[in-house]
Amino acid sequence: MDVGELLRYQPDRGTKRGRDDEPEDLRPPRKERGGRNWHRDEERGPTAEEDRNALDDGDDEEENETLDEGAVKRMILNFEKRSYKNQELRIKFPDNPEKFMESELDLNDIIQEMHVIATIPDLYHLLVELNAVQSLLGLLSHENTDVCIAVVDLLQELTDIDTLHESEEGAQVLIDALLEGQVVALLVQNLERLDESTKEEADGVHNTLAITENMTEFRPEICSDAAQQGLLHWLLKRLKAKMPFDANKLYCSEILAILLQNNDDTRELLGELDGIDVLLQQLSVFKRHDPGTAEEQEMMENLFDALCSCLMLSSNRDRFLKGEGLQLMNLMLREKKMSRCSALRVLDHAMIGPEGTDNCHKFVDILGLRTIFPLFMKSPKKAKKTGVSEKEHEEHVCSILASLLRNLRGQQRTRLLSKFTESDCEKVDRLMELYFKYLEAVRVADKKIEGEKHDMVRRGEILDDDVEEEFYLRRLDAGLFLLQLLCYVTAEICNNNLPQIRQRVLQILNMRGSSVKIMRHILKEYSESIGDGKSEEFRESEQKRIQELLETL
Repeated sequence: MDVGELLRYQPDRGTKRGRDDEPEDLRPPRKERGGRNWHRDEERGPTAEEDRNALDDGDDEEENETLDEGAVKRMILNFEKRSYKNQELRIKFPDNPEKFMESELDLNDIIQEMHVIATIPDLYHLLVELNAVQSLLGLLSHENTDVCIAVVDLLQELTDIDTLHESEEGAQVLIDALLEGQVVALLVQNLERLDESTKEEADGVHNTLAITENMTEFRPEICSDAAQQGLLHWLLKRLKAKMPFDANKLYCSEILAILLQNNDDTRELLGELDGIDVLLQQLSVFKRHDPGTAEEQEMMENLFDALCSCLMLSSNRDRFLKGEGLQLMNLMLREKKMSRCSALRVLDHAMIGPEGTDNCHKFVDILGLRTIFPLFMKSPKKAKKTGVSEKEHEEHVCSILASLLRNLRGQQRTRLLSKFTESDCEKVDRLMELYFKYLEAVRVADKKIEGEKHDMVRRGEILDDDVEEEFYLRRLDAGLFLLQLLCYVTAEICNNNLPQIRQRVLQILNMRGSSVKIMRHILKEYSESIGDGKSEEFRESEQKRIQELLETL
C-alpha cells in the first residue's frame, strides 16, 4: 500500500459539507470543529495505536483544560519539525515512498491536532509569529494531494467567519498573513490538480471555496485581488465543465456572484474572459426546463445575479448584445418557466440608462414588444417557487418601458408609441390603473410616516438626515419608485403627436378626481432624487429631459 492509499483510508473524516451522502441538502451547516482522524495502517504497530489512544484520551482533557499559549507554541514547533523532516526525506528518497511514509503520516497527524487552534482565535498571532502560516501555504503544493486537502481543511476551519468575529485582532493578523502569502493563487493552483471524481478531493474543492467565501465576507475589498489571482478564471472553467450538477457547481455560482458584487474591476475581467458567454450558455438550459431541485434553482438565481451585476458595466452590455443575450431573455419570457422573472430583471439591467440604447433598439428588432406588453397588461400572481412579488414584476416591466421610451429613436420609437393606441388605448388604461394603485399605496405610507414624525417631534426627538433617509427608503419600498416610473412613462407618451393618448390620460384623471399637478409633483421629486451612483453628466441630461416633460404636461 503506497502513502496515498494510506492517507485515503480514513473511516472517520468528521462532519463534512454535505455531498453525495446528503442529496437533499447540498449545503449543510459548516462542520463542527475537531477535524478528522487519520487512521494509520495497522502495520505501524504500537506507535500508531499509542497515537490514537493519546488523541482519544485527550478529548475529555481538552474539554476541561484550556489550551494555553505555551501548548500552542509547542504544537506549532512540532508541526514545523514534522514538516521539515518530511520534506528532507522526500528530497533524500524521492523514489522510495517507504522511507518517507512514516513522516508523512506524522505530518498529517499534527495538522489534525492543529484544528484545536480554531477554538482560540486570540492566539492566531502565534501562527504568524512562528511562521506556521507560511509553512501551511507551502504545503498546498505538496506532492501528496491528501496533505494539501488536510491543510485546506484546517484553513477552512481557521477562517470560519464566526470564529473570525470572535477575535477581530487575531482574525486581522491571520488574514493579513494569508493574503501576504498569496493564499488565493496557491489555492487555485491546488484546485487545478484536484480530481473531483474522488470524494476526498471533491471535498477539498468545496472547502477551498469555503475559505474564499470566509475571507471575502470578512474583508470584501479582497474580491478584486482574488479574482485577479486566477479564481475567476477557474470558477468560469468549472461552471462550464461537462459534469453533473453537484454541490461544488452550486458553490461556484455563489462565489462568482460574491466576487462580482459592487466590483467593476471583476466585472471587466469577467467580460475579458468571455464570462458573459459562459453565463448565457449555463442559463440557456433553463429557457425551456425548470430546475430539477431547490439547489439547482439556487444556482440558476446565482447565475442571474452574476449576469445582472456584470451588466452594470457598459462594456459588458455590448458583449451581452453580441452574445444574443436579448434573444435568450426574450425566449425565457415567452416560455413562462421559472426563469421568466429573472430574465425580466436581466432585461431591465441591460436597457437602463444611455448605455442601454443599443440593447433597446435590438429588443424592438427581435419583436420584444410583443413579449413585454402582455406582461405589462397582466401581472402574474406571485410565483411560490420564485418568490417574486407582483410589485417587483410591475417595477421591472415599467422600468423596461421607461428605458425604451428614453432611448428609442426613429422608427423603433414610433412602433413603441403606436402600441399605446392599439385596442382603444387599453395600454393607457392599464398605465393609469397602475398609477392610481401605487399613488394610494404611497399616500398610505406617507400618512403613517407623517404620524410618526409628529410623535417624534412631540417627544423632542431630532429628525436628522439618517431618520429622513430611513423614511424615504420606506416610501420607496411602499412603491414610490414605481410611481415615479409610471409618471415618467405617462409624460413620455403624452409628449408626442398622438393626441388620443393625451386625451385618454386627462379623461381618466378627471374621472378619478385627480389632476396633472400631482403627476408633476411626483416627477419633480424624481428629478431631484436622480444621481445616486450616476455620473454628473447623466444626472444633468436626465433632469433636463424631465424638465422638458414637465413643461409639456
